[in-house]
Amino acid sequence: MARDRDPQAYTRPVRRIFVAGLVLLLLGVFLLWRIDSPRVERFRMALIDRFAPSMEWAMAPVAWGSGLIEGFQSYSRIYQQNQELRRELQQMKAWREAALQLEQKNAKLLDLNQVRLDPKLTHVTGVVIADSGSPFRQSVLLNVGSRDGIRDGWATMDGLGVVGRISGVGRTVSRVMLLTDASSRVPVTVQPSGQRAILAGDNSSLPPLDFLEKSDLVRPGDRVVTSGDGGLFPAGLLVGQVVQGSDRRLRVAPAADYLRLEFLRVLRSHEHEEIADPGDLISPPPGTLPEPQTGPNTPEPADG
Repeated sequence: MARDRDPQAYTRPVRRIFVAGLVLLLLGVFLLWRIDSPRVERFRMALIDRFAPSMEWAMAPVAWGSGLIEGFQSYSRIYQQNQELRRELQQMKAWREAALQLEQKNAKLLDLNQVRLDPKLTHVTGVVIADSGSPFRQSVLLNVGSRDGIRDGWATMDGLGVVGRISGVGRTVSRVMLLTDASSRVPVTVQPSGQRAILAGDNSSLPPLDFLEKSDLVRPGDRVVTSGDGGLFPAGLLVGQVVQGSDRRLRVAPAADYLRLEFLRVLRSHEHEEIADPGDLISPPPGTLPEPQTGPNTPEPADG
């Protein structure tokens, strides 16, 4: 019967030979790289040229690890950008909700804009079809006229403030003289002081206040409304705010947006006296003032 042989009896000599050969190879490589000789240097370069291209397989794990690190960094940047986009999206949702609320409020205000505070006042809405303004005349044309019941002299507004008055009526169109026109004169009241004045147009964007009773009681920022004097304009209509011009005069910044006049409301007041000639204002033309009447109750002029 054959004896069982130990397997390590064969592997131990082979392992020793392999370790000895590896040590000798490493020692030879060390000595080869340490020897300073032209021949050895040429041999080293030839060895590098021979085996370096075939070492790409050894660099593959390094390249894979570098790619993995770059991918992780890119993923981290994408994650941060995603978080920022999420925050911006939340902010946009909040702004959208605020915009919807403002839109609802605007719709309510537009609806309330149709409420008649004075039952005697109604209005007709017209569309601005042309701007016939010039350096010497500032006016616009509306697509409403006598067929719509428009009368000369009625006030017009754009929903924010007074724009002007009707200064000419045709069958289908009417002309609106703006407050800034040089021919425009509107009695106004400055609040809260209650000072009365005349808003006189001068073809500028900031018409001045003339015939102000006490200018020291008026401050920039005061509210200017129509006074209703003369019966042409209803009282209490917003005109604008007091500002101080570059010439140190007190002027009015109109509340109406003259740069975006699209729709105008013509205020109707049937109790006022109808103006017969288009373009006439409160006062009659010069030379047509009635003569003073004398009677038994007329006091005699005092002797000078």
